[in-house]
Amino acid sequence: MSQASPPAPSNAPSRDRTELPRWIEPLLLLGPAGIWLGLLLIIPTLLIVELSLVPGIRPGQVVNPSGLNNYALIFQPIYLQVLGRSVFFALGTTIICLLLGFPVAYWIALMVPKRWQNLLVVGFVLPLWTSSLLRSYAWITILRPTGVLNSLLQSVGLPALDILNRSPAVLVGMSYSLLPYMVLILYASLEKLDRSLLEAAADLGASPSQVFWRVTVPQTIPGITAGALLVFITGLGDFVDPELLGGASSMTAARLIYNQFLGATQNWGFGSALSTLLILAVSIAIALLLKYGDRNTSNV
Repeated sequence: MSQASPPAPSNAPSRDRTELPRWIEPLLLLGPAGIWLGLLLIIPTLLIVELSLVPGIRPGQVVNPSGLNNYALIFQPIYLQVLGRSVFFALGTTIICLLLGFPVAYWIALMVPKRWQNLLVVGFVLPLWTSSLLRSYAWITILRPTGVLNSLLQSVGLPALDILNRSPAVLVGMSYSLLPYMVLILYASLEKLDRSLLEAAADLGASPSQVFWRVTVPQTIPGITAGALLVFITGLGDFVDPELLGGASSMTAARLIYNQFLGATQNWGFGSALSTLLILAVSIAIALLLKYGDRNTSNV
C-alpha cells in the first residue's frame, strides 16, 4: 500500500494577504503635509481671491462676488505710487545685498581655510537669531538725530545725517535684515565652483578681472538669480522695516494691505485684491526661476 506524499510548498502569495495599490504609498507619505498645506495656504488663498471680487466688503457682511472693481482701484495713481515704492525698496535692497553679499560669500568660499568657513557663516547669519522688530529698533537707535551714527560723525567734525523716517533708512534696515540670506545662497553656489577652471584661465593668461567675469560669474548665475529672487520677494512683502524706519511717507503695499484689514478703512475686498496681486507676482517670479534656472546652469 503506497503512502501519499506531502503537498509541495507553494511560492504563490497567500490569498489572505492584501497588497495596497502603489498609488496609496506616496499618498500616505504626502497626506499629512498636503492637509497642512491645504488648510493653511490653499484654502486661505482661495478665500482671499473670493473676497477680492466683492467691492467694499466689511467684516460681517455677506460675501457675494460681483466683479473686478477692487482690481480697478489698484490702477489709481495714489495706489500705483505705493506699489512703485514697494518695488523700489525691494529692488534697491536686492541690488545692495548683491553688491555687499557677493564679496563676503566669495571670501568665505574661496579664500578662507575650510576649518573656519562654517564658523564664519554661522557668525554672519547670527543676526537672524534675533527678532526683526528688535533689529529695527536697534537701527532707530543708530539712525535717529541724537543716535550713535550722528554722535560719531559729529565727534570727527562731520555734519549729522537726517535719514530716519526716510527712504534711505528703509533701505538700510531691509538690506541689513536680508543680507544674510543672500550671503548663504551665494556661498552655497560659490562653494561648488570648479576651481580647476579658474586655474586654467589664469594659466592661459587671463587677468583676475577676466577670470571673475568670464569664469566665476557665469558659474554662479543660478545662485545669483536665486538669491536675488529670494531677497526681492521678501523685500516686496516686508512690513516691519518700512513701518518703523520709513515713517508716514514710506507707505508700501504691505502697509496698505494691513490698513485695509486692520486699519480704519476696513475694506477687505480691496485688501484682498492687493494681496492677490502680490501672490500672482511672486508666483510668476518663482515659475520663471524654475523654468529658466536650469538653462543658466547648462550654458555655463
